[in-house]
Amino acid sequence: MGHRVGSAPLLLLLLAFCKGRIVRVPKSPLIRVEGTETVIPCNVTDYDGPSEQNFDWEFSQGTDFVRIVSTWDSSFTSQQYQKRVSSREIVLRRSSNNAVELLIRSIQPIDQGEYKCITPSTDATVQGNYDATVQVKVIADGLTVSGAKARSSKPLKLSEGDSFELRCSASTTSSEHTHLQVTWELKNGPAWQEILSLTHEGKFQPSPEYEERYLSGDVRLDTVANDIYRLSVSQALPLDEGLYRCLVSEWVKGADSSWQKIQEKNVEVASVVIQQTALDVLIATSNMSVTERDSLDLTCNITTDRSGIFQAQVTWYFSESLDDTLLDARVLLSVDRDSVVSNSPLISLSHMDRNSYHLLVRDVGVEDSGYYFCQASVWVPQHNGSWHKVVEKTSSPVSVVVTALELDYQIVLNASKTPKFSDDPTELECRIVNAQNTEANVRFTVSWYYRMRLRNDAVVTDELLATMDADWTLLVGDKSRQRTQNGEIIFSKQAMGTFSLRIQWTSEADRGDYYCVVSAWSKHHNNSWVKSKDVTSALVSVFWATQDYTLTVEAVKLKPFFMAGHTFEMICKVSSQNIKTPRYSVLITAEKPLTDQSNPNGTTRIISLNQDSVVRLEDWTDQARVDGVVLEKVQENEFRYRMYQTQMSDAGLYRCVVTAWSPGGSGMWREAVNGLSNPIQIDFQTSGPVFNVSVHSDNPTVYQGELADLLCIVTIDRVVLEPDDMSFDVSWFAVHSFALDRAPVLLASLDRKGIVTQARRNWSSDVSLERISPMEFRLRVHGCEGQDFGNHYCSITPWVRSATGVWQREPEIKSKPIFISVKMDVLNALKYPLLIGIGLATIIGLLSCLIGYCSSRWCCKKEVQETRRERRRLMSMEMD
Repeated sequence: MGHRVGSAPLLLLLLAFCKGRIVRVPKSPLIRVEGTETVIPCNVTDYDGPSEQNFDWEFSQGTDFVRIVSTWDSSFTSQQYQKRVSSREIVLRRSSNNAVELLIRSIQPIDQGEYKCITPSTDATVQGNYDATVQVKVIADGLTVSGAKARSSKPLKLSEGDSFELRCSASTTSSEHTHLQVTWELKNGPAWQEILSLTHEGKFQPSPEYEERYLSGDVRLDTVANDIYRLSVSQALPLDEGLYRCLVSEWVKGADSSWQKIQEKNVEVASVVIQQTALDVLIATSNMSVTERDSLDLTCNITTDRSGIFQAQVTWYFSESLDDTLLDARVLLSVDRDSVVSNSPLISLSHMDRNSYHLLVRDVGVEDSGYYFCQASVWVPQHNGSWHKVVEKTSSPVSVVVTALELDYQIVLNASKTPKFSDDPTELECRIVNAQNTEANVRFTVSWYYRMRLRNDAVVTDELLATMDADWTLLVGDKSRQRTQNGEIIFSKQAMGTFSLRIQWTSEADRGDYYCVVSAWSKHHNNSWVKSKDVTSALVSVFWATQDYTLTVEAVKLKPFFMAGHTFEMICKVSSQNIKTPRYSVLITAEKPLTDQSNPNGTTRIISLNQDSVVRLEDWTDQARVDGVVLEKVQENEFRYRMYQTQMSDAGLYRCVVTAWSPGGSGMWREAVNGLSNPIQIDFQTSGPVFNVSVHSDNPTVYQGELADLLCIVTIDRVVLEPDDMSFDVSWFAVHSFALDRAPVLLASLDRKGIVTQARRNWSSDVSLERISPMEFRLRVHGCEGQDFGNHYCSITPWVRSATGVWQREPEIKSKPIFISVKMDVLNALKYPLLIGIGLATIIGLLSCLIGYCSSRWCCKKEVQETRRERRRLMSMEMD
């Protein structure tokens, strides 16, 4: 313990000393070259007083120090330095408030020695160091730099893509161990631009602009001998033009092991001029015209001032428009620098001599009309065996017009078979005659058209029956597609110039005018076919005299009077004229009164029988009477309709809708004419009961959670019926709005057999429906909610048993709505929240009292503690 106390004052003294003023200069020795500019920095830190400090510099060569210069005392300079300081050969310049630099513009051997930097004290107490010294060593200039420009002032003229070399000699005889750094620079603007350096550490360092060319080997720097540094540039570019110089700097490793540049020299080596290669590209022929199927002959001539080794590459282009760019143009053929020609069956490219390239297009077509031009480029070899493109140029386009050969041919359309009656065959023959200038590169196709005859002056539209494309693929029109697939219409090509159209069974709809269009197609170089001409034939009429079809339909009611529950019978009698062996299809329809809710449109399709005597139920939806309707064929032109156990809802007008069919081709039936019978009315004239329905509720206003009772009460007028002779289908509906502006929602239903059906609900309330008397039905809503408000009504469908024991359904009856409102019971709604709040408040109060008591009993007791006295010895003043 005593040892630690004794070392404390010494530690305080060391800390005080370390925090004093510090003056710093570079580590010794500083090696500088005679005649170069020398800068010796000095700075001070950890000082007191003003921020701007003053400095004095002194010099010694082993004896007393001689004053050189001061920042604050102009009379500080000694006599021997007065002249050099006055001429600013020696300058003291301030770099910051606490740093200066001693500048000797041309250091001499007499300046070798020890330099001291002194800072006058501005501290309250003297602490730290107030001066620092550095040893400066001056060596002789042994660096020699020379280039080739001193021997020749002529510029070096090169062509683009050529290679060139520049040499620079650099050596040193310094007494110190120094390294040289060689940098090649180019000046083609206001400033010098660095190209490539060999650093003092032996590393090659290209500038960012030349890094890619250095990595590719186009720009290199190497040593030929000990003192020769060579810059090699292959594939010269226009940007390589300018003045080149060799910049050499000498470096020495200082006392702090860092490299320091002690001097730098440069020499201008050469002025390089890059001459761009001249290239002219010209097509020998001007605008020309060629006849179709002849040959097109074009020659591209290129001239260049390039000498030495080079190769040309030529590409021929074609463009349909003069405004198209080179990217839009189509490449015809090309010959690369190795004289390899791309292949094409109808186009050839030949190299006639070094400067001429011949293009020959054989068997030209109209599609070859356009603009032709050629593009040439000159390539030169590089040192690594690759080739570099130095120049490229495109010729002016030459317009070529290909005159088409006019195809001449005529079309004759004949009807080899004409129908005299319906379903007779029709055959038309379209032939090509007097064809000229038609060779193997031309083919013919046909298109068949139909034109309907109109009695007035309306606009006639031609309808396409079928057409052939260039490869003789048949494309059928909409009118004839189905009949062609069925084999009723046949399109064929009988010979090279003969086409036929055959209708196996001609119908009245086929009557009209027919004509054919023969198209000529020419084959292009890419093996595609292009339509060159269309010739239309004269019209051929297909027509025969015919009488209009007539169809008469009569409906007869067999029993003039009958009651509900009896069978209704109706006979449909059909007669026709001018229809060959007709067959009939029959459809029974009913027009119900507008009061019938089952069919708001009025007309119902009940049952049908087609021409093949196949019966089908149409819109008959009464599941209880699926077999209640029958339609049968009694005779060839007589049909009977029966409806068993008729209901009151069957009242309406009944008709027979008959369609006459005649046999068509290939066993198909063709619709001839339609007919509609007179109406037969079913009207039940009875004095039966009249039912009324109403809705009643003792309490239409209920609170949430309560029970709502609604009664549907049925009353009867005119006739008194026994309860066993009547039953009801009851449905309850609700419209959840104050006005009846929403769709009704089904709540529950009760059929006449007593089966209850409830609709799905999205809230917690529930409904029940029950029959409480033969004429009263009660709906209950349990646990009413706000969503249960609105207009409520019931709908009933009465069923009455007739004297024959058959149940008859009466029309549906709806009651007037009653509005049910659901209110909220405020007291009951707030009762449970109030009780819960009072209980929680009581529990929290008791818990607070308990926590307060425990805190005062155990956590807040004060203890009196005896004041502790420290036993420490006073430190001796001497030790301090």
